[in-house]
Amino acid sequence: MKTGSVQEAGARPAPYMNPYLAGVGLGLVLLAAFVIAGRGLGASGAFATSVSYVVNLVAPDHAADNPFYQKYLSRASNPFKDWLFIEVIGVMIGGFLSGYFARRVAKVIERGPNISDKGRLALAFGGGILMAFGAQLGRGCTSGQALTGGSLLNLGSWAFMLSVFAGGYGVAYFLRREWK
Repeated sequence: MKTGSVQEAGARPAPYMNPYLAGVGLGLVLLAAFVIAGRGLGASGAFATSVSYVVNLVAPDHAADNPFYQKYLSRASNPFKDWLFIEVIGVMIGGFLSGYFARRVAKVIERGPNISDKGRLALAFGGGILMAFGAQLGRGCTSGQALTGGSLLNLGSWAFMLSVFAGGYGVAYFLRREWK
């Protein structure tokens, strides 16, 4: 597996979108979600619905007795009935198509020179587990809390995002040497 740059030999990737323009576009997508679907954006609920679905298939008695799974069992009967599940599938397809048309799709492990591929993958996996755990504790992921909750001026969402940024900066201090 190649490491380093995503550029293919001879093909230059398209430039990144202006972040201010992307922010306005994301705001318009959020507004459209409220108008069309009657709810905002998020992702962690889709994973909870998927897990509930699988647990309900494998151990229906356990799923019926567990208060966490009970919240999702009505949607877990078929994940494709859940708005967030469909949204996450659309985000994955859209992300792939965006990367493909921008010539940024490649098998790479982005890492700094002071960390191995296995170390980088271990850090990414550990970070993903911490984010999933934090999304359940925080009652939503960064997209649900920051975008949807923040746009609704929820105090808890603003506190969540300030905590995410503080935690990110705190951990970055210890991990920055891996990228230099």
